[in-house]
Amino acid sequence: MLANIAERWNNLVTLRAGAPEAVRQSGAIPYALVQGQPVFLLITSRRTGRWIYPKGAPIEGLRPWEVAAHEALEEAGIEGDIETAPLGSYRTLKTVGIRRSVIEVDMYPLRLIRQLEDWREKGNRHRHWAILPEAMRLLSEPRLVEMTQALHRRLSAAG
Repeated sequence: MLANIAERWNNLVTLRAGAPEAVRQSGAIPYALVQGQPVFLLITSRRTGRWIYPKGAPIEGLRPWEVAAHEALEEAGIEGDIETAPLGSYRTLKTVGIRRSVIEVDMYPLRLIRQLEDWREKGNRHRHWAILPEAMRLLSEPRLVEMTQALHRRLSAAG
């Protein structure tokens, strides 16, 4: 318990202290409309198994939203229409070995067109479609919850 509190505090300090050095990434918030109700596709992270959305580092020759769509295909096995304007962004820590770096992830809504049964990272991740209350419960990053709520409001208002 005390170790978890210490780790969270250290993460918070690292995020704030490392903010100027944040590396930019792109992510997708995959969604579909089922009987008029927005549902969101979450995947597990490879390292911790937490529920997240697909994201990744820049790819030469691709624009940020194209990177987000590429990551959705690789990590979640889905293709869709991606928006070119981010819904928002969030900061998080990426740990590789003992090195930690701050990343800032721009998130782009992606409306599902096709879901594949086999995809590149199928053996490394689980995927799960969730309605808003479940997505809010499963996502551990507060900014991802906020962006999911905002997208849900927008999609619901559009009918």
